[in-house]
Amino acid sequence: MTNTGDLTTATTALGDARAQEALATVKKCVTLFGAVGVIVLGVVAVMAFTGGEASGFMWVRGVVLVAMAALIHRMTVRAAEGSYKAFDRVRTLSTVMPIAIIGVDLIPGLCPAWYAVLQGLSALALAGVAVITRGAALRAAFPGGK
Repeated sequence: MTNTGDLTTATTALGDARAQEALATVKKCVTLFGAVGVIVLGVVAVMAFTGGEASGFMWVRGVVLVAMAALIHRMTVRAAEGSYKAFDRVRTLSTVMPIAIIGVDLIPGLCPAWYAVLQGLSALALAGVAVITRGAALRAAFPGGK
Protein backbone atom coordinates (compact mmCIF):
# COMPACT_ATOMS: atom_id res chain seq x y z
CA MET A 1 0.00 0.00 0.00
CA THR A 2 1.45 3.37 -1.03
CA ASN A 3 1.42 6.21 1.44
CA THR A 4 0.46 9.29 -0.59
CA GLY A 5 2.35 11.62 1.74
CA ASP A 6 5.56 9.64 1.29
CA LEU A 7 5.20 9.61 -2.48
CA THR A 8 4.62 13.37 -2.52
CA THR A 9 7.75 13.90 -0.43
CA ALA A 10 9.83 11.70 -2.73
CA THR A 11 8.40 13.39 -5.82
CA THR A 12 9.17 16.83 -4.38
CA ALA A 13 12.73 15.82 -3.57
CA LEU A 14 13.11 14.31 -7.05
CA GLY A 15 12.20 17.74 -8.47
CA ASP A 16 15.59 18.96 -7.25
CA ALA A 17 17.95 19.59 -10.19
CA ARG A 18 20.79 17.62 -8.56
CA ALA A 19 18.57 14.57 -8.09
CA GLN A 20 17.32 14.75 -11.68
CA GLU A 21 20.87 15.10 -12.98
CA ALA A 22 22.00 12.13 -10.87
CA LEU A 23 19.13 9.98 -12.15
CA ALA A 24 19.88 10.99 -15.74
CA THR A 25 23.48 9.90 -15.23
CA VAL A 26 22.30 6.61 -13.71
CA LYS A 27 20.15 6.00 -16.81
CA LYS A 28 23.16 6.68 -19.06
CA CYS A 29 25.33 4.27 -17.07
CA VAL A 30 22.68 1.56 -17.22
CA THR A 31 22.31 2.16 -20.96
CA LEU A 32 26.09 1.84 -21.33
CA PHE A 33 25.97 -1.43 -19.36
CA GLY A 34 23.30 -2.73 -21.74
CA ALA A 35 25.12 -1.50 -24.85
CA VAL A 36 28.33 -3.27 -23.86
CA GLY A 37 26.25 -6.38 -23.15
CA VAL A 38 24.72 -6.24 -26.62
CA ILE A 39 28.18 -5.80 -28.15
CA VAL A 40 29.46 -8.82 -26.22
CA LEU A 41 26.48 -10.88 -27.34
CA GLY A 42 27.02 -9.76 -30.94
CA VAL A 43 30.68 -10.77 -30.82
CA VAL A 44 29.73 -14.16 -29.38
CA ALA A 45 27.22 -14.62 -32.22
CA VAL A 46 29.79 -13.69 -34.87
CA MET A 47 32.33 -16.05 -33.31
CA ALA A 48 29.80 -18.88 -33.19
CA PHE A 49 28.86 -18.44 -36.84
CA THR A 50 32.47 -18.18 -38.01
CA GLY A 51 33.63 -21.27 -36.10
CA GLY A 52 35.29 -19.43 -33.21
CA GLU A 53 35.05 -20.21 -29.52
CA ALA A 54 31.53 -19.51 -28.22
CA SER A 55 30.53 -21.66 -25.25
CA GLY A 56 27.07 -22.12 -23.83
CA PHE A 57 28.20 -20.18 -20.76
CA MET A 58 29.07 -17.17 -22.92
CA TRP A 59 25.65 -17.26 -24.64
CA VAL A 60 23.64 -17.65 -21.44
CA ARG A 61 25.57 -15.05 -19.49
CA GLY A 62 25.39 -12.61 -22.39
CA VAL A 63 21.62 -12.96 -22.70
CA VAL A 64 21.08 -12.75 -18.93
CA LEU A 65 23.16 -9.57 -18.58
CA VAL A 66 21.37 -7.86 -21.49
CA ALA A 67 18.02 -8.81 -19.91
CA MET A 68 19.23 -7.47 -16.55
CA ALA A 69 20.21 -4.19 -18.22
CA ALA A 70 16.66 -3.80 -19.53
CA LEU A 71 15.24 -4.64 -16.11
CA ILE A 72 17.53 -2.22 -14.27
CA HIS A 73 16.72 0.50 -16.78
CA ARG A 74 13.01 0.02 -16.14
CA MET A 75 13.63 0.20 -12.39
CA THR A 76 15.62 3.40 -12.90
CA VAL A 77 12.69 4.94 -14.78
CA ARG A 78 10.36 3.94 -11.93
CA ALA A 79 12.79 5.41 -9.40
CA ALA A 80 12.75 8.69 -11.35
CA GLU A 81 8.97 8.62 -10.97
CA GLY A 82 9.39 8.45 -7.18
CA SER A 83 9.42 4.72 -6.38
CA TYR A 84 11.68 4.05 -3.40
CA LYS A 85 11.44 0.27 -3.96
CA ALA A 86 12.74 0.64 -7.51
CA PHE A 87 15.50 2.97 -6.33
CA ASP A 88 16.55 0.54 -3.60
CA ARG A 89 16.64 -2.34 -6.08
CA VAL A 90 18.78 -0.34 -8.52
CA ARG A 91 21.13 0.59 -5.68
CA THR A 92 21.39 -3.03 -4.50
CA LEU A 93 21.81 -4.59 -7.96
CA SER A 94 24.39 -2.02 -8.98
CA THR A 95 26.44 -2.96 -5.93
CA VAL A 96 26.14 -6.75 -6.14
CA MET A 97 26.30 -7.32 -9.89
CA PRO A 98 29.76 -5.83 -10.59
CA ILE A 99 31.22 -7.97 -7.81
CA ALA A 100 29.53 -11.07 -9.21
CA ILE A 101 30.52 -10.30 -12.81
CA ILE A 102 34.17 -9.73 -11.97
CA GLY A 103 34.24 -12.65 -9.54
CA VAL A 104 33.01 -15.05 -12.22
CA ASP A 105 35.44 -13.58 -14.76
CA LEU A 106 38.32 -14.42 -12.42
CA ILE A 107 37.55 -18.15 -12.52
CA PRO A 108 40.39 -19.59 -14.63
CA GLY A 109 39.41 -21.16 -17.95
CA LEU A 110 35.72 -20.26 -17.74
CA CYS A 111 35.78 -17.68 -20.50
CA PRO A 112 38.32 -16.16 -22.88
CA ALA A 113 40.22 -13.03 -21.83
CA TRP A 114 38.45 -10.76 -24.35
CA TYR A 115 35.08 -11.82 -22.94
CA ALA A 116 36.18 -11.20 -19.35
CA VAL A 117 37.56 -7.75 -20.27
CA LEU A 118 34.35 -6.67 -22.01
CA GLN A 119 32.20 -7.97 -19.15
CA GLY A 120 34.50 -6.16 -16.71
CA LEU A 121 33.97 -2.92 -18.64
CA SER A 122 30.22 -3.34 -18.40
CA ALA A 123 30.61 -3.94 -14.66
CA LEU A 124 32.39 -0.57 -14.36
CA ALA A 125 29.27 1.16 -15.68
CA LEU A 126 27.22 -0.50 -12.93
CA ALA A 127 29.83 0.39 -10.32
CA GLY A 128 29.28 4.00 -11.36
CA VAL A 129 25.57 3.55 -10.70
CA ALA A 130 26.37 2.20 -7.23
CA VAL A 131 28.43 5.29 -6.45
CA ILE A 132 25.86 7.74 -7.81
CA THR A 133 22.92 6.11 -5.99
CA ARG A 134 24.79 6.55 -2.72
CA GLY A 135 25.53 10.23 -3.39
CA ALA A 136 24.08 13.12 -1.45
CA ALA A 137 21.55 14.16 -4.11
CA LEU A 138 19.80 10.80 -4.25
CA ARG A 139 20.12 10.15 -0.51
CA ALA A 140 18.20 13.40 -0.02
CA ALA A 141 15.63 12.45 -2.66
CA PHE A 142 15.09 8.99 -1.10
CA PRO A 143 15.65 9.48 2.64
CA GLY A 144 14.32 6.09 3.74
CA GLY A 145 12.14 3.05 3.05
CA LYS A 146 8.89 4.50 1.83
